[in-house]
Amino acid sequence: MSLINTDDGLREVLARTQIIAMVGASMNPARASHGVGQFLTRCGYRVIPVNPGHAGETLFGETVRASLAEIDVPVDMVDIFRRSEAVLPVVEEALAQLPMLRTVWMQLGVINEDAAQRAIDKSVDVVMDRCPKIELPRLLPERMPGRS
Repeated sequence: MSLINTDDGLREVLARTQIIAMVGASMNPARASHGVGQFLTRCGYRVIPVNPGHAGETLFGETVRASLAEIDVPVDMVDIFRRSEAVLPVVEEALAQLPMLRTVWMQLGVINEDAAQRAIDKSVDVVMDRCPKIELPRLLPERMPGRS
């Protein structure tokens, strides 16, 4: 597994992913995580929000979880909306709690080389400083809502 930074690699990640755990999902429609989560849901992904401050509430049609450990379905990707310095514990929890995890995705502006290396060492692909809401229409237009 590796750091994914090519269009072909990003396309593969987005095509194989079905279930996304979104760490730092916000209930606030003005926040980027809220818009990205809604977009990914409209594109057919199951987005499981993770935010301890809103655990038990509903977002993206899912119950908000307090932690990754509360997710009881196989997660393909963890999409991280946290500051770069807060990413390592998230990645460590993901690696420990999500045995089917294939990708760690760090959002725009989020870069943590130590966390990336931990994931790669556990055979999990890593995407850093990218947003699936930007990459998806460009790389998998057939996945866009309203397309048949």
